[in-house]
Amino acid sequence: MNIFWQDNLIQHGANMDSGVAQDFGNISAELDTTANNTVLCDLSQFGTLRASGEDALTFLQNLLSNDIREVSKTSAQYSSLNTAKGRVLATMLIWQEGDDYLLQLPRELIAPMHKKLSMYVLRAKVKISDASDEIVVLGVSGSKASEVLQNHLGKLPQQALGAAGFEQASVLKIDEERFQISTSPQHAPKLWEAISEKARPVGSRCWDWLNIKAGIPNILPQTQEHFVAQMVNLDLIGGISFNKGCYPGQEIVARTHYLGKQKRRMYLAHVDSDESPLPGDELYSADMENHASGVIANASAAPGGGFDVLAVMQIASHDAYPVHLGSLLDAKLAFEPLPYPLP
Repeated sequence: MNIFWQDNLIQHGANMDSGVAQDFGNISAELDTTANNTVLCDLSQFGTLRASGEDALTFLQNLLSNDIREVSKTSAQYSSLNTAKGRVLATMLIWQEGDDYLLQLPRELIAPMHKKLSMYVLRAKVKISDASDEIVVLGVSGSKASEVLQNHLGKLPQQALGAAGFEQASVLKIDEERFQISTSPQHAPKLWEAISEKARPVGSRCWDWLNIKAGIPNILPQTQEHFVAQMVNLDLIGGISFNKGCYPGQEIVARTHYLGKQKRRMYLAHVDSDESPLPGDELYSADMENHASGVIANASAAPGGGFDVLAVMQIASHDAYPVHLGSLLDAKLAFEPLPYPLP
């Protein structure tokens, strides 16, 4: 994280851990506010890779699961980088800045994905760089998020994953009540001051909870290569193109789609547990005997207590059996509807 920006967050009361603003003193109250009011969040749990150069579009088009030709100055997208066997190495949010493409990933994956993508460059006229210290990304969420931002920036995108550029910032509309702002470390303090007059500052874990409730997966080191893209619902949130050309894992992803042999899906659930579930924790149901029926993809403390999770598991187990965290003797998952329909 940019040191100048980190110092600014600390001055505003942020509790930092490994360069991430975890909270502003009371995570329980911050989660409650996130659920019911308008909040401002520093998204330092993510980093940004920049793809620049005249071959940047072609380079990304040949590697990622979505059609990069549809990314523009007014439209962002979700995508993934997969292995040759179709297993997801990283999920990402992609948007354009000038002629460059920005790839937002969990901070823990920035270094390994920078190295991975750079290995493919060869003679292509493209440069992959870590832009995490050059860009401050803020999240604003709540029923008044649009009003607050429009007062300070101007006309906002109207469609989900729409993008708009302003003099010193760019804005993505994540969903109906969430926006993401990208700006420079120099301009971020002024923007933070202005927005925080109408939106309560909250820690990164609040945005993680919002992503979980929205059914947006983030692959982390513990879950790399665990899932084919459809298992984490990338096809349902617009993260896969089935009309583009080849990319690593495309044959597996396409076969899963066209043959309809999907055995696992990602579900939203709540679990009352004394300790937070972790990505990669196993789930059990009676039909699988001694084998796990699924794993936790993402987890976050929930308003009012307990934890909300995104769980990838056997469809049959979800439909017919109680599902438990850790063992058949441990806490049950209480499933909740996702904001988009499952097939």
